[in-house]
Amino acid sequence: FSEREWYEDISVSKIKRLQKVTRITMPPSSLRVVYAFAREMHPKTTDVFIQYGTAGFRTKAILLEHVVYRMGLLAVIRSRVKNGRTIGMMITASHNLEPDNGVKLVDPDGEMLEEEWEAIATKLANVSDNDLEATTMEIIQEVQADMTLKASVFIGMDTRYTSPRLAAAAANGVIALKGTPKEFGIVTTPMLHFFVKCRNDNTYGTPTEEGYYEKIIGAYKNMRKSLPTIGEYSPCLYVDGANGVGGKKLKNVKKNFDEDELELHLFNLGGSGEKLNLGCGADHVKVTQTPAKGIPSTPYQRIASLDGDGDRLVYYYTDDKDKMHLLDGDRIATLLASYITELLQRCKTTEIQLGIVQTAYANGASTKYITETLKIPVQCVKTGVKHLHSAAHKYDIGVYFEANGHGTVLYSSKAKKVIGRIAQEGDPEPREAAKLLMQFIEMTNETVGDAISDLLLVETVLCARGMSALHWMQLYRDLPCRQLKVTVKKADTLAAEVCQAVFDLAGGVGNRTELPPASDE
Repeated sequence: FSEREWYEDISVSKIKRLQKVTRITMPPSSLRVVYAFAREMHPKTTDVFIQYGTAGFRTKAILLEHVVYRMGLLAVIRSRVKNGRTIGMMITASHNLEPDNGVKLVDPDGEMLEEEWEAIATKLANVSDNDLEATTMEIIQEVQADMTLKASVFIGMDTRYTSPRLAAAAANGVIALKGTPKEFGIVTTPMLHFFVKCRNDNTYGTPTEEGYYEKIIGAYKNMRKSLPTIGEYSPCLYVDGANGVGGKKLKNVKKNFDEDELELHLFNLGGSGEKLNLGCGADHVKVTQTPAKGIPSTPYQRIASLDGDGDRLVYYYTDDKDKMHLLDGDRIATLLASYITELLQRCKTTEIQLGIVQTAYANGASTKYITETLKIPVQCVKTGVKHLHSAAHKYDIGVYFEANGHGTVLYSSKAKKVIGRIAQEGDPEPREAAKLLMQFIEMTNETVGDAISDLLLVETVLCARGMSALHWMQLYRDLPCRQLKVTVKKADTLAAEVCQAVFDLAGGVGNRTELPPASDE
């Protein structure tokens, strides 16, 4: 078989036969089926060590089938530890090229897997098939999971040709421990996070793709009713879909808008044999500092680039000399935070503290602009979304974005209550500002960075302020920077050491200083 044929060779009869064995002959307390499924359908065929990181497991897709099956097992255990609440599994390698794939787990609140469980996931992924049953039992005992409880797992996948087979492996892992899988098919990573959050908290929304659109698009349209197009803003937006799932879902988003609300022109949607993330997408634009291929060059036309699974967003434009200008995650963070600050001031409340969280990757010019011009506190944390998300929770309103375009805004229950009260009881001007802010919150996917949600937030602010992409760029001037990938041995160890060194040089939490000149070493 070729690699593609191997992934398409899912034996339906074998799956049905083993599922029948599970239902009829295996008592609920038995873990024998865990080994049976592994041996018959998802054997471990490699000794390559794989580690669960911030983005879950991510490597060449052909090395992942046994890993994904085992994460199905772990998702069931996690669900039972959380008293039967739904856990998510997303099959994706995000901005990586098409031969890669990955899997990550989503906790009941829609956020990333609890950090302490990353080591458990790594352990389970790397044991031999012969030790799988015993290791599964050890984990069950270690985390004190009640295996008599029901377990629910939501499964989503991106557009890679390897994803269907891996999603099937995930479902088999769930079934092997008598959990209930629900497969959503092709969805963005943020959608899957949203579904999990809504399933466990029905006040947040409806756990369906339609419910997702209804929430964020409805909020955008409601805000636009109060925000006529003014100044230099144009609702015309070019979008680079990275030939991935985000672009496909934007087709559905586009149907909901009149051209005076948002005129979307979609490119790189994955047709005609185009490859995922190749020469396009947010990571390509950010890292290479070059425009995405396949998009007409129109001077000063605003362009948004998503990544392969729809959780990153950057903007850019080219000028009349065909020079590209990047509007990255730092600029998105400053734009959103400044508008939220403006609305809070119009609400005439001092009860809510807003802060921005960055990493050492952030451009120093953005940090200076935030602290000196916007007068907003900034916290610098270690690289990794989990660190930013955790730090953002410490504010009443926490804005976090990595420079690569992954980020969102978190609102505490206190902030929502204060804003809601003003919207109901405040004087006319504060009341109107609070109503706008409530819609802004509704438009936000607080579970994780979401390119579609973030795009609507950015367009809302640009419209409210009558800003063009050029005007946005002129808010501050970036310090020169360049991002490169270097392949090294023992990457995990080196990456941790380098990240810590840069973090320390940047002043650690709460402080940013200029880095010393690089030495020859």
